[in-house]
Order: sequence, then C-alpha cells, then structure tokens
Amino acid sequence: MRLYPTVPRRRAATLGGDLAVVLLLVLFGWLGLRVHDTVAELGAFGQGVQEAGVAVGGTARDAAAGLRGGFDAAAGVVEGTPVLGDGVADALRSAGEQAAAPVERRGAAQAERLVVAGRDGERRALATARLLGWLTFLTPAILLLSRVVPSRVRQVQALRAAQSVLGDRRPLDPDRERALAARAAFSLPYATLARHTQDPFGDLVARRHVGLISALGEDAGLRIPSARS
Repeated sequence: MRLYPTVPRRRAATLGGDLAVVLLLVLFGWLGLRVHDTVAELGAFGQGVQEAGVAVGGTARDAAAGLRGGFDAAAGVVEGTPVLGDGVADALRSAGEQAAAPVERRGAAQAERLVVAGRDGERRALATARLLGWLTFLTPAILLLSRVVPSRVRQVQALRAAQSVLGDRRPLDPDRERALAARAAFSLPYATLARHTQDPFGDLVARRHVGLISALGEDAGLRIPSARS
C-alpha cells in the first residue's frame, strides 16, 4: 500500500502535513501533562490535612499520657501510707484513667476524621488531575484527527486505486489508454493539463495520449514510470 504520492511537490506537502499533525499531538500531550501536574499539586493540601490528623492524634496521646503520669505520680506518693494510702492511690490512678481516656478517645476520633478527609481530598485531586489532563490532550487531538485522518484515508485509497491503474509498468492497451486520456481531458483542472499539453482536446482527437496520461498521473499523485503513447 502506498502512503505517499510519488510526485515530489505533493509528496513534500503530504509529509509536511503529517509531521505537523505529529508535532501538534506532542504539543497536546505536553499540555495535558502540564495540566495534570498542576492540578495534582492540590493533593499536597490533602497530605497536609493527613499530617495534621496524625499530629492531633499524637498530641492527644501525649496529653492522655501526661494525665495518667501525673495521677500515677500522686498515687505513688500516697501509696503505702498507713490506713488509707493504698485506697487513695487506687482512687488517684482510677481518676487519672477516667480523665485521660476521653481525651485520648476524642483526639483519636478527630485525628481519624482529619486523616480520612485528607486522604479523600488527595484522591479527588489526583482523579481530577487525570481527568483534566486527558481532556486537555484528547479534546483537541480528536478534533484534529477527525479532520485529518478521513482525508488521509481518502488520499491513500486514491493512491492505491491510481497505482492499480497507472502505477504498474505494463503497457496500457489502446482502449484503456483512450479511456484514461479522455478522463484526463474532460475532468482534470485546466492548470494541471496545461503543465503537460497545450491542446488536450486536440491531443485526445489525434490520439496523442502521453501528455494526458502524465497529467492524470500528476493529479493522482503518481509519477508514471514511462511515457505511454
């Protein structure tokens, strides 16, 4: 299958168009990555919230430990005192646990909420970054390819069809040659015909088909291997 014309001018134009499409796709991809990375940076806020949650949990545990330590210290002072010492020490330790447990519980609950909220925010930021990145790339890429690909497909199909008719090296039989020459004379633009013959209709009547067939090859994007008379 021939993908590019063999006529130099048309080949260069087609190659240039394909290169421009590739460069535009690379540009769209780069823009998509930039948008993704920019939006993904918002996930740092979620990470900060998670770190704050961990810090709150640690602070609550430290505060609870401080309360327990204080009451344990007081219990240690009175423990062993005759008559009431052991009972007072146990009461102090119990009071310390009762004071510390709610602080630790509430701190752990608040820390868990912050960690969950931060994790959810980070996940949402990354999901949004992926979505916007793909949209930034795919939207212009699809619009571009929807305009370029069909025309390139038609061009390749036309080249394949023209090659099957004109691109082989077998001599044309007279009837086929006349049909192709007539098609060239009656359907090609005058500017194309003028580059190969000054009198296309006179050539057709006189059966001078070389110029007409050459013009048909140029229009199809193929250089005819040899002159055909």
